[in-house]
Amino acid sequence: MIIAFIGLGNMGGGMAANLIKAGHEVRAFDLSAEATDRAQGNGCEIVPTAGEAVAGVDAVVSMLPNGKIVERVYSADVIGIAPTSSLLLDCSTIDVATARKVGEAATAGGYDMVDAPVSGGIGAAHSGTLTFMVGGTDAAFVKAEPILAAMGKAVIHAGASGAGQAAKICNNMLLGASMIATCETFKLAERLGLDLQTFYDIASKASGQNWSMTSYCPVPGVGPQSPADNEYQGGFAAALMLKDLRLAMEAAWNTNARVPMGEQAEEIYAALVASDGGTLDFSAVFKTL
Repeated sequence: MIIAFIGLGNMGGGMAANLIKAGHEVRAFDLSAEATDRAQGNGCEIVPTAGEAVAGVDAVVSMLPNGKIVERVYSADVIGIAPTSSLLLDCSTIDVATARKVGEAATAGGYDMVDAPVSGGIGAAHSGTLTFMVGGTDAAFVKAEPILAAMGKAVIHAGASGAGQAAKICNNMLLGASMIATCETFKLAERLGLDLQTFYDIASKASGQNWSMTSYCPVPGVGPQSPADNEYQGGFAAALMLKDLRLAMEAAWNTNARVPMGEQAEEIYAALVASDGGTLDFSAVFKTL
């Protein structure tokens, strides 16, 4: 397939490279020369505008920073320019309302489109082990699945347009809150005089076990290799976790849902970002306790 890829940042660059590895031809666009240079080194054809990237392609994949940019790119550079036979796949994490709005515009223009945000972080983007949460029609999902499978280990149909974003927002609210609880628990264990590796060995096999502990432990030198072992560099930036939590709070407000733990998680990550911790991995909350 000929696939346009718009947005070659830390996540998009690795995803585009995996499409190349799967045998697809990728036309790529990004405003960053550094990002396009990396993508070109991975085998992508670099084009000067998003409109040129989508001309004549079989599919368009985007990985963009926020909903306003997604809406602008699709309205100005994709819908009406890409062939209507093209499948549109937005893998950005944005608000549900904008995802549905862009999806409706695509449908009105004669396109099939899915919202397909990801879970897994930078490492998974580069290794091709992302999890995709997909919103869209059954027919669009069937078309999207093989493209997404080239970039991930799991591709799950969450429901209609916007459902992928809803699943991502809910998942990351749970992740943010559970990471904070995990950090607090290890700090308490430390204050109580427990050896932290010993506590990990106990809790990872007991009822407190969770992903933030066993797959992404926030304590240096404990559990599997994680950003904590690299001074909290790499992984999933705290600023991105804050972005996702704010999307969750917006969704909770719009649906009159009560999410006190989500609210507290947002406050804690806002404080971490405000103290110049935005570029650190989100598990760096451990350092602040």
